[in-house]
Order: sequence, then C-alpha cells, then structure tokens
Amino acid sequence: MAIVSISRGSYSQGKAVAEKVAERLGYECLSRDVLLQASDQFNIPEITLEHAIKDAPSILERFSHGRQRYVAYIQSALTRNLCRDNVVYHGLAGHVLLKNVSHVLKVRIIADMGLRVAIVMKREKLGQKEARSYIAKLDSERRKWTRSLYGVDPWDPTLYDLLLNLPRFEVNDAVELICRSAEMKQFKTTPESNKEMEDLALACQIKAAVVEKHPDVFVASKYGNVLVYCTEGDRHARKLKAIIGELCSTIEGVNNVEVHAGVTPPANAV
Repeated sequence: MAIVSISRGSYSQGKAVAEKVAERLGYECLSRDVLLQASDQFNIPEITLEHAIKDAPSILERFSHGRQRYVAYIQSALTRNLCRDNVVYHGLAGHVLLKNVSHVLKVRIIADMGLRVAIVMKREKLGQKEARSYIAKLDSERRKWTRSLYGVDPWDPTLYDLLLNLPRFEVNDAVELICRSAEMKQFKTTPESNKEMEDLALACQIKAAVVEKHPDVFVASKYGNVLVYCTEGDRHARKLKAIIGELCSTIEGVNNVEVHAGVTPPANAV
C-alpha cells in the first residue's frame, strides 16, 4: 500500500510509465482527473487551472496571487484523492507537496534530448530544430513554475527517491524498478503515515477555502490541530481565527485552530 508520485519532463514517456505502474500494481492512476475535480468543486474553468500549472508566472501574477489560488484548489483536490491510498500520480510537482508523507515514493523520469526530440517531431509534426526549441521552452516554463511556487529546482536529485534515465532503461524496465521499490517496507502505509496524509489534506482543504480573500495565509495540521500563519498583525489574526474557526466547525477532523501573526511558517505548511 503506497503512493507513487512520478515527475517527468515533457515528452519523456513518464505518462506511459505511470499508467503501466498503476496497471501492474492495481493502483488508480491520476493526473488530469485532479484538474477536472478542482474545476467542478471550485467552479473554475479547467483551461484556467491548466494554465496555472503549465505556464511560468508573470511578474503581475506574482503580485496578484491569482495563480496561488488556482494551485491551492488543485492541491486540495489532489490530496483528497491521495487519502484513498494506492495511487500513482504524475503531474503538478506532487513530489514537493508530498515531501513529508513517508509512504510516498517520489520518482523522476529523465529522458535524453534525442529521444524527446524524436517524439515531438512525430507527434507535433515539427522539424528537428523546432522540436528542440519547443522542448527547451516547456522545460524552462516548468522549472520557473516550480521555483516560483515551491522555491525548489525540479531538477534537484535530492527531491527524489528514484531517478530513471530513458532510454538507458526501457519503459518496462522502469516500470519493474518502480513497482519493486513501491513494495519495499519504507514505502508501506502505516497508521502514522496515513495520518500525515490526512493532515496534509486537511491543511490543503482549509487553505483552498480561504485563499481567495487571504492569499498570504499558510496552513499546517498536526493530528487535526490546525496552525494558520499570516503576515499581518494581531488584529487581522484575530479576525482570521474567527473566520477559520467558523469554517472548521463544518470540517471533519479539526480538533483545534491556532492563528499566528508575523511568524515564519514551518516547512510543512501549504
């Protein structure tokens, strides 16, 4: 019982690997489904959410917080799904969001440029030079996106438990290695790690509920004790606590709410 999060560059065969891993393990495979659920729940057009996770943020967006709101909605939908366990997820820097959940196997699929160019040339009907430029642009956008949102470089190998280089490994070889790793004891779901996942989902749910009016809020949860961090003063914090307290009275699993003003949020806050 585990969660497998697969990160990959565009046209790196990561989707094929993810689908085969899910089929072999008997797990659910998630990617675009999360966007559809977030779109339905929060009444945001799917195309808007898709741009929020694909395009690098502009200077204006960094100040307007629009992208943070959309990403919070997607994270809420994703973590709600992952509480079911036995899931393979590929997309939206899941490895970073889930870094503190111990039963998540974080995989990075790397493919050499020659393989990726060949795939783009075939699928997109582009010449070699155009295909290479197209891939470089996509990679740059994804890298900027992850750095802007999470403050990390998605190419940092320390973010992952397993890195696989295609085509040195064939797709089926990669699937074999991932499945074997997912069955190792360190990635088995335990009552403690399951609680980590539930706490993360709870924090994401609360963040999504308040992010439109309070974009600078960070939320963490520990055994249902919700910790909210805001950059504004104590007066604002008291109002925010009342709002979140009322909200949390309708959310299952909340034991207590604390709001901290002017305090740097911990690394596990969303």
